[in-house]
Amino acid sequence: MPGSRPILSPDEIDRLDFADRVLHSTCDLTEVWRHLRTHEPVRRQPPRDGLAGYWMLTAHRDVSAVYRDTTHFTSERGNVLDALRGGGDSAGRRMLSLTDGVRHGEVRQILTKTFSRRGLEALGVRIRAMARELIGQALERGTCDFATDVAKEIPLAAICDLLGVPPRDRERIFALTSTMVASETPVLTPADAWRAKNEVLYYFTHLSEGRRTAPADDIVTLLTSARVNGSGLTDDEIVFNCYSLILGGGETTRMAIGGAVLAFLEHPDQWQAWQRGEVTVESAVDEVLRWTTPSMHMARTVVGDVTVGGTELRAGDIVTLWNVSANRDERVFERPDDFRLSRHPNKHVTLGGGSHFCLGSHLARLEIGAVLESLRDLVTDLEPAGEPARIYSNFLGGVCSVPVALKGR
Repeated sequence: MPGSRPILSPDEIDRLDFADRVLHSTCDLTEVWRHLRTHEPVRRQPPRDGLAGYWMLTAHRDVSAVYRDTTHFTSERGNVLDALRGGGDSAGRRMLSLTDGVRHGEVRQILTKTFSRRGLEALGVRIRAMARELIGQALERGTCDFATDVAKEIPLAAICDLLGVPPRDRERIFALTSTMVASETPVLTPADAWRAKNEVLYYFTHLSEGRRTAPADDIVTLLTSARVNGSGLTDDEIVFNCYSLILGGGETTRMAIGGAVLAFLEHPDQWQAWQRGEVTVESAVDEVLRWTTPSMHMARTVVGDVTVGGTELRAGDIVTLWNVSANRDERVFERPDDFRLSRHPNKHVTLGGGSHFCLGSHLARLEIGAVLESLRDLVTDLEPAGEPARIYSNFLGGVCSVPVALKGR
């Protein structure tokens, strides 16, 4: 089977380091997640290598509850495990995803119109055309690496269009964003990731400065000109939010699109059902999001003692919400380990929940849907043409290479 990985047994749980990005790339944790959901849905991971311990939530009910609970949990100290164990995220209270309460609502409102269905209509036309063009080119060649030739290109072009990043800079931006929280090799160091992050921040500092004197029809201009209660956003808020958008808008959807094609290769019955038009686009996109779960976890900090799943958590504790497990919860999903495009209902947590529900959800759905529709309309046969490769990360999950052979209608 394409992309198969050794399945770890629940007997090995105590020795596993869930913060190890190589673990998630090289091993199948399906049985581990199942065991935790059933027997230890709120698990304490002890301190390790001088870094803080943390709680792991793996059941859908608990993950969903914490997403909605902004009274006892905060994102302002960081929302991924590595940042919180490292002492907190420097962008806290200066990035939308790391801001809670009234300020979160004020800044989110600035961007809501741009990322609404209506706000994305014109971009949607370009995305659908690009999907057909890229898949058409792949068909002419007969083979392609879907992860790099299609899945990479569409989200990158879309978010760069929205942010006003010129075409000449986009490959460099991709090279940087693809190494900030993940890599294609296991040797990337934290220093490498920090250098990439700082270069992206510097890039958007320069771009935003230019927009103050030469405005354009893009998000950077929107942020530099926005007013909240009579005051503009700080320089840090502008730059950190650009950083967040370029990362979230490019990487997560890239993982979902590449993962969708890998899922078709592994489940030819679903590819055939999709080709026959037996499934709606909306249903198929939701199942792709559930199945791929690009953001494997999110994290919060406890700000007030609270009980979750019968376990008491204390103020200051780090809590990780394992979406990748919650999306396979047997109590919520019938036969959760089946890839089924017609799944309904599909209450996945891939896009988060509560006030921090993914701002770019409409954009992600549009991009995934455009690729799925182009595959259905243009491609008759889809077969593996080599071994897929997964990225190395404890946060992002997915594939960076999916070689395929395609035949057209």
